[in-house]
Parts: sequence; C-alpha cells; structure tokens
Amino acid sequence: MLVTQQPVLRRFWYAVMPIGELAAGPKPVTLLGERLALWLDGDGKPAAVQDRCCHRTAQLSRGTVAPGGAIQCGYHGWTYDRAGQCLRIPQAKDQSRPVKVSVPAFHCAERYGYVWVCLGEPLTGIPEIPEAADPSFRQIHEFYETWHAAGLRVMENSFDNAHFSYVHAASFGINEEPEPAPLTLEDEPWGFIMRSVVPVKNPELQKSNLKDGGDRTVRNNEKTWFMPLSRKMKITYPSGLIHIIITLTAPIDDRSSIINQFVFRNDSEADASAAGVIAFDRQVTFEDKAMLESTDYDVPLDLSAREESHMPSDRPGLEMRKRLLELLQTHGEREVRRTTAAPLLLAAAE
Repeated sequence: MLVTQQPVLRRFWYAVMPIGELAAGPKPVTLLGERLALWLDGDGKPAAVQDRCCHRTAQLSRGTVAPGGAIQCGYHGWTYDRAGQCLRIPQAKDQSRPVKVSVPAFHCAERYGYVWVCLGEPLTGIPEIPEAADPSFRQIHEFYETWHAAGLRVMENSFDNAHFSYVHAASFGINEEPEPAPLTLEDEPWGFIMRSVVPVKNPELQKSNLKDGGDRTVRNNEKTWFMPLSRKMKITYPSGLIHIIITLTAPIDDRSSIINQFVFRNDSEADASAAGVIAFDRQVTFEDKAMLESTDYDVPLDLSAREESHMPSDRPGLEMRKRLLELLQTHGEREVRRTTAAPLLLAAAE
C-alpha cells in the first residue's frame, strides 16, 4: 500500500509533533506528501496551511508569526490566518481593499500535548485515551523522530508477539522461549483490541522502573489499534503498575514516518524516574527501528497475491491489512485487487 496514493487516508487525524516545537515560531512538516506550515495562532492553538505562499511560492514555515497570530511570509510579508485567507499584502497601495487570495488550510488541533492534523474531512475523531484525564496517571514524553519505514510496518510490529525473542533479545525477550504468546482480538468500529499475557525478562534497568527485583515478570497486554496508524499498549504488571505506551505514526511519504511516543503510568517520579522509564523504552524502540527500516515500504494488502508468507501469530497485522483494504474498497478511491476482507465499521461521522 502506497499511502500517498490513497486519498481516503487523508481523512484521518495524525500526530505530527509535540506542541512545544512551535513555541519558537512556524515549523515545516510533510504529511502524506503534503508540505505544511504549522504555527500557534493568537489563541495559542496550532494551525496548518500549505507551506507555499501564493505570491512567489516561498515556504511559509520560513516566516514568522505576526502580531495577532497570523503567519507572515518571510519573503514579501504576505500574511495569512489559520483558514488560509491572506489578510494583508504590505505592498498594496490601498490597504483597505479586501484581499481575495488564499492558501489551502487543514484541520489542526492539540491533544495530549501534540499537534494533530487531518488533511480532509475527518472520518473519525482523534483517538480517545481516558488515562490522559485521570489524575492518578502521569504522562512522560519519550521521543519525536523520523523512521525510514512504512507506518503500517510500524503498526504490525507493535502487535507482533513472535519477534520478542529475536529483535528484543537484549532487552526483554526470553531467548529460550520463542513460541509466540496466544492472543485474542476484539473488533471495534475504529480498529481492534488485542489481549495477551507475555512472560518477559526483567533486566536491571526495569527492576528499578518496576520496583521488582525478579529476573522475570509477566506483562498482561491490552493493545489497541486505532485505524489507520495509531497504537495504545496498556501493560499491567503483577504489582498493579500500569505502563501505557502511545505510539502515533504519521506518514511523511510512502517510505518514511514521523513517530511520536509518550507514556502514561500510575506511579510517580519518586517511584521511577522519567529518565529511567524513557531509557528502557528507547532501547526497545531502537531495536525495533533498526529492523523495521530494513523492510519493504510497500505493504501488500491483498493476501491472495502471495507476495509475503505468513504464520498464525501474524493475525493482528493481517487483520489490519484486511480492514485497510476494505476501507479503500468502501471508498472507491483506488482500484485494488479484491480479496475476502473483514467488515469495516466506521465511526458515526461516516
């Protein structure tokens, strides 16, 4: 699946950066091949327009935020509001004359401390994370960076119980137990929930993070896939500690993705330092990144094509492919080869 060739994917929300990145002024970002300029308007809310001034095509992200919160082109000073309307052309002799030019603008919002963008009319809302409003949980930002891998590969890997003993042998994978943990899937209108119980190693860094001195422990996993490219992984440990990893993937283009990751935990800094929590999760994600960046970026959705072989533990990833194929077929945005696909249920906004 080449994401830039599927217009329906423009109708979902993607987290593109922490909102703090905009404190110093406009920033550029590319989402699904669309170059955007982001900034904070006069109300401190993020805004997104095409990163191209309609005068001489200079990048608006190279400009500044004008008094009042509009974005001002750094080339000739043309100024635009969050709706893309040009408010002022400094060179115009009659400043009272209405300006009738504009640039394309896009849905943009802040949630959980991150900037979210939807390039079309949204099919669903921004994923709901109830723990974000629960005072018993703290939030820790982990990283924001580019991975040279397809977003769907990142999502499939997040639900793959078969790679732990190999990719994560140095962190939590138990080398002598390569058999994947059993799993169950529960369909939801916006994706699915996967549940599994996974025995894992408990290395020294995790012993401090978990307040568990044993060499092994158990993860009770509840993983939620939000179509198309967002994940919530809720890990409950035997002690009652809950560690929730939110991984948000925004396709830059067909080959690369922006990854934002943060966690919620029902403990405090005194229990486990944020630095220690980040250090272990970063070890794990660097292990994933190295492997994922070696994979093909064009993920085949049509399983009848036999372009890849599969095994039973691939079930969550195959379900993603079926659901995404059905999404493309339902919306008729591109011709794709037919195959048996799981029914797609969209949110009430459909």
